[in-house]
Parts: sequence; structure tokens; C-alpha cells
Amino acid sequence: MTLEEALELAVKSGMDLVEVAPQSSPPVCRIMDYGKFRYQQSKKHQVAKKSQSVIQVKEIRIRPKTEEHDLQVKIKHVRKFLAQNDKVKITMMFRGREIAYTEIGRRIMEDVQKALTDIAVIDQHPKLEGRNMVMVVSPKK
Repeated sequence: MTLEEALELAVKSGMDLVEVAPQSSPPVCRIMDYGKFRYQQSKKHQVAKKSQSVIQVKEIRIRPKTEEHDLQVKIKHVRKFLAQNDKVKITMMFRGREIAYTEIGRRIMEDVQKALTDIAVIDQHPKLEGRNMVMVVSPKK
């Protein structure tokens, strides 16, 4: 029907003429209470916002000289972060002349990787970026 007929029908029924699909040809309009429509849309938006989860990236820093017990404590922290459904960025920092011992750092990263195989998936394998070696893990689904 024409726009004038639709507007006249909407005024007679005490409702509003709302354009629902402006992209289609011809545009689709509906006679409804616009205030109620906006309220329902805001409720849908709130439910969608509530159901979405925000994934954070936590970071754990270690060094090639980190002792075994300290490493186990850091792995425990990584497990806690993974249990909270957060991604974890594990950074191996090389200071000064330690950069010559990247193999030791890679071996430690592999040990961490083996310790987390039951609850984690490797998103990014250990990779040297400047003076840091970075690995990213995320929780298994």
C-alpha cells in the first residue's frame, strides 16, 4: 500500500508506522507501538550483553634463570587464569648476555607447554620477539 494509506491506517488505530527493513525493495513497514518496540529492543540488547563473555589476556613473566619451584608456582598461576577462561601470554625475558642462551629459554617454554597440555591449547608457539620469547595459551573448550 502507499505511504499515505499506511500513515492514515496507523493514525486511525492509534499506533505508529515503523520502518522495519529499509534495505529491502520496497521498504517494509509495520504498524505498532514504537515505545514498546524500543523497550523490547533494549531488553534484547541487555540479554545479549549479559550472555557475552569478555576474554582477557593475562601475562606471566619468567626468566631463563627462574628456579624450578618458582616456575611451578607460575604454572599454578597460569592454571588459575585458564580456569577463569582467560588467555595467558607467557613471556620469557632475556636480559643482558642471557640472549645468548635462547635454547635454555626454549627448553623451559617446552616444559611449561608440557605441564599445561591437559587444560590448555597453544595459540602461539614460543617465538623470539626482540629480547623476549612469547607463547600464548588459551583454555581447552
